[in-house]
Amino acid sequence: MPEWMKPYLPSAVLALSVLYLGVQALTGQYGLLTGDERAATLAKREAAAERLAAERQDLELRVRYLQTNHLSRDLLEERARVLLGYADPADHVIRVSLPAPAADRSSPAL
Repeated sequence: MPEWMKPYLPSAVLALSVLYLGVQALTGQYGLLTGDERAATLAKREAAAERLAAERQDLELRVRYLQTNHLSRDLLEERARVLLGYADPADHVIRVSLPAPAADRSSPAL
């Protein structure tokens, strides 16, 4: 390095550091220009948190009704029917038959 450049070296390093930090302040992960992305991410996560809170509240209510000291006969009967696949004689059951899968007609049967 030439002798005449040595006094300018600290100034050049300082200028490049300020330039780097300035660019990061604008476009970095927490920069001024990324505020909209952070706001959108925050809104999406808040919506997910509200949905999960509502789901948790519903599950806590179901658990409370299935405990022995607060047993709900209707909820217990509903869960038993779903798990065992039974229906009450007073229920109206509509059977839906699915079409049988068609055999591959492009190949001859053996």
